[in-house]
Amino acid sequence: MNTENVLINYALIPLLIFLLRIADVSMGTLRIIFISRGIRFLAAFLGFFEVLIWLVAIGQIMQNLHNPVHYIAYAAGFGMGNFVGISLERRLSMGNRTVRVITKKDATELVRALRKENYGVTSLDGEGTEGPVKLIFTVVKRNRVGDVIDIIKKHNPNAFYTVEDIRYVLDRNVYPIEKEPASMFRGLLSLAYKKK
Repeated sequence: MNTENVLINYALIPLLIFLLRIADVSMGTLRIIFISRGIRFLAAFLGFFEVLIWLVAIGQIMQNLHNPVHYIAYAAGFGMGNFVGISLERRLSMGNRTVRVITKKDATELVRALRKENYGVTSLDGEGTEGPVKLIFTVVKRNRVGDVIDIIKKHNPNAFYTVEDIRYVLDRNVYPIEKEPASMFRGLLSLAYKKK
């Protein structure tokens, strides 16, 4: 086997397989997230390209069954694809979350601060194991959860709070007005939500 064939079979093709697997597994990770959030259009769009890329990658493996470097590249691409897919999903900060706060301390200032920032807030009186508590609920876009937690820590640092994903919100008028311009991708997401 000449040097050119060695370079192709043991470097270039494995690199291609590795990169293709990163691409298709990343798309698969995002597709599953879109499905769980009911974003059908983008899930179908990504699914098409995910399978197309996978077919090209597996085709390279099937043509070179004798080369174990291809198997390693395929497996390494799968692992890295999961990492990249999750990292992309975090950067996109898609979806909505419920922030639930339970506090024994008077929550008037906390509720006022959240409402001042235009968050929709519901507060209720409750009973905890050690007596009366205040329950506070707000639904926020995922990329704003950190802001809400900062407000909680500032006004009631000992409060117990939880953050949970929610799939769909009927009334979108409870969110603060976005100050940054919407990206093209966010525009696609809003179209996908409207088509549900």
